[in-house]
Amino acid sequence: MYREKIEEYMAGHTQEMVEDICELCRINSERMPAEEDMPFGPGAAECLDAALDMAEGYGFEVQDYDGYVGCVDFDSTLPKQLDILAHLDVVPAGEGWQETEAFRPVLKEGLLYGRGTADDKGPAVAALYAMRAVKELGIPLKKNVRLIMGTDEECGSSDIRHYYAVEQEAPMTFSPDGQYPVVNVEKGRLEGHFTAAFEASEALPRLVKLEAGTKVNVVPGKAKATVEGLEVSLLEETAAMVQAETGIEFRLAADGALCGITAVGTGAHAARPQEGNNAITGLLTFLCRLPLAECAQKEYLKKTLALMPHGDVNGKSLGVAMEDEVSGLLTLAFSMLTVDASGLDGQFDSRVPVCGNEENMLKVVKEKMAVEGLALHNDSMIPPHMVDGESLLVKTLLRVYEDYTGKEGKCLSIGGGTYVHNLKNGVAFGASMPETDNRMHGADEFAVVEELVTSAKMFAQVIVDLCGE
Repeated sequence: MYREKIEEYMAGHTQEMVEDICELCRINSERMPAEEDMPFGPGAAECLDAALDMAEGYGFEVQDYDGYVGCVDFDSTLPKQLDILAHLDVVPAGEGWQETEAFRPVLKEGLLYGRGTADDKGPAVAALYAMRAVKELGIPLKKNVRLIMGTDEECGSSDIRHYYAVEQEAPMTFSPDGQYPVVNVEKGRLEGHFTAAFEASEALPRLVKLEAGTKVNVVPGKAKATVEGLEVSLLEETAAMVQAETGIEFRLAADGALCGITAVGTGAHAARPQEGNNAITGLLTFLCRLPLAECAQKEYLKKTLALMPHGDVNGKSLGVAMEDEVSGLLTLAFSMLTVDASGLDGQFDSRVPVCGNEENMLKVVKEKMAVEGLALHNDSMIPPHMVDGESLLVKTLLRVYEDYTGKEGKCLSIGGGTYVHNLKNGVAFGASMPETDNRMHGADEFAVVEELVTSAKMFAQVIVDLCGE
């Protein structure tokens, strides 16, 4: 019902919607140091003010939650029913832009380039225009829809923690900060941090230091170490052997008795470690093959490698490999490690299926590491998230998606967490189409205007179907 009217409305307001998206995308809203009444800095505050002014100009009720979150209500006197959760903050511009500058949005051949066009200012404005369509077409609603616009999604989501500390979750929530059709299952997460201390040894040959990893959620493509007291010919021979086994390349740089070693693998997102080739575990494999002098450090290298050996991306050696039909296999990426003469400090990133919990995951890893003298410092983990695929929300979203795109609607499970991970009845719905790579977080990020318009149409239809009379 109302599809023809919604289609006509959006056809007549596409240019205006693009202009409104551009207005917000001209503002650099990456997180900056806090200032008075600006918890995430002046850029995010300016963008939030602009978005609320925009919505108020279209006749909606708006509310600012201390600069953390802004909300747009269709009619706050109606019972709460549907929240649409989007965000206005962005990742930094970065380098390599060619189509335009990051904060100078430009439309070329149906593609709108600029930071935030796809993630997530474009979808936020599409949701606002969905509410405009319902309002200006005079479609009656018996329950309220609220657009929630956050400003800290990219740096930890403290914005919505602030919001939900004072507001209750709506019976249904979707976020256009993911992908189509519907993401209703998100794995849990354990960002493991472990350490060990041991007696230093000056005996040669020895490992002087090891440093590897950039972020806990990235499989490292490089890892570096320095050894002392070994012949270069032996190092080259061992490197060739380990490279043949692991696919990791080893680059050597001799400097007197010292030799620098750089292990080169393939980086990947920690949610998909099977797509990479881990330089840390490759380097540990190499070091454990060397005739280093017997010492505690050497033993701890062996123990660490035994718990997370090269190629084990599912936690088998830690005793936590698990799988379920809904969310698939547990994944584990050994992503950060530093070692010196007297200790080591490491981190891993595990994405845990719905069947996982603190008892069969966190407790098992902690005990397994403790047996080897490694201390895991985590006392909790982020639990998995799942909304029933047969719920009214999910079934409505899938039906609308199929009606407006002609594509198969199905539920998706992902390893990463979305904006709705901690909401009981929250799912991700768009705004990336399955066939489109929007270059989110990269240079020349773009949104396909036709896809944003389709999203706005679908959002409007969902509002009517879930909140209408």
